[in-house]
Amino acid sequence: MRFTLKLAAAAVLAASAAGAFAQQGETVKIAWLDPLSGLMAAVGTNQLKTFQFLAEEFNKKNAAGVKYEIIGIDNKLSPQETTSALRSAMDQGARYVVQGNGSGPALAIIDAIDKNNARNPGKEVLYVNYAAVDPDLTNSKCSYWHFRVDADTSMKMEAMTTYMKDQPDIKKVYILGQNYSHGIQVAKYAKEDLARKRPDIQIVGEDLHPLAQVRDFAPYVAKIKASGADTVITGNWGSDLSLLIKAAQDAGLNDVKFYTYYGTVSGTPTAMGSASAGKVYMVAYGHYNMGGDIQKLGLDFKNKFHEDMYTLAAYTTFEMLSDAFAKAHSTDPVKVAAVLEDMHFKSFNGDVVMRKSDHQLQQGLYVARWEKAGGKYPLDGENTGYTFVPVKYYDPFVASTPTTCQMKRPNAG
Repeated sequence: MRFTLKLAAAAVLAASAAGAFAQQGETVKIAWLDPLSGLMAAVGTNQLKTFQFLAEEFNKKNAAGVKYEIIGIDNKLSPQETTSALRSAMDQGARYVVQGNGSGPALAIIDAIDKNNARNPGKEVLYVNYAAVDPDLTNSKCSYWHFRVDADTSMKMEAMTTYMKDQPDIKKVYILGQNYSHGIQVAKYAKEDLARKRPDIQIVGEDLHPLAQVRDFAPYVAKIKASGADTVITGNWGSDLSLLIKAAQDAGLNDVKFYTYYGTVSGTPTAMGSASAGKVYMVAYGHYNMGGDIQKLGLDFKNKFHEDMYTLAAYTTFEMLSDAFAKAHSTDPVKVAAVLEDMHFKSFNGDVVMRKSDHQLQQGLYVARWEKAGGKYPLDGENTGYTFVPVKYYDPFVASTPTTCQMKRPNAG
């Protein structure tokens, strides 16, 4: 009888162990939907390489023992194309999707996934947003199936203006941005935050321009020069920031500082070069010289592709999903989503938490300045010999902003 009981107990333990590691060796297909054509093609191509490169690295070892496969599809930076790309990815068996360029495509994904998951139980899809930073995505338009690992526009502006308020040389600010939700939100939060922290600062100009369409920023730079601004705040990224910086240099705008969100993105470090040393600042969740594994991976990526690995949120994505699969004992998006809510984990930039109320990752932010590389900061941008050197770090609670999200959870009664 005792022998029989022992056998039964052993069988239960074995079954439990098998259940706990049911995902071991399983292939997880992740659809990457971002631009591979148009003016932002260089950005998307670099980011796809980053996800593929890190998938290979995490396939060597991760907490869940899964294998990652990246399905890259060009969404042409279009919400309509994104919806079609998502359908294609789902047809190929992807139940996880990552995207980051443009809040319009992000909203298209959220809408399509919400509908799919409501209509097709057992075929749910989960969306990890690595760079679309419109605050509305985790506020009025929040979704249970959407998790953002980048800091949103309001969080970055909170950190940026906290730094700017202590800079007495800032007196006149010009705001320039892309004419879509992100650019509009950058302007909104810049004006609100500066009015609260430094009401003496004048906003001497504000402009929005078409996204990824402007090839000559000289007219905008002329307006900045005429305004007498000593500082420009811009959320521009990709060619829109590279061409803006180049136009400012060509116009001899030497005494104006630029406060940016995306100074490391493809083409911008080259555009800045030595001429922008000490003049361009960036707010972000990391920088080139973070040390440890992420810096080694950045160097390996650079040696392999002759490009910078700047989308570090991709690393956070793999770290987060791997931990969630292990904790859920499953790769089922339904079980994983439940685990991700309020999950604490360690990424390359320290301890982070996925806030349950809105699925916005809470993490520390850096303000960094473009300077000559060397010493503690040897890894440079695009072989320019210059790098972003951190001048201030803000703990997660400093950059955190409140949410109005009214999360609708499945089967929540």
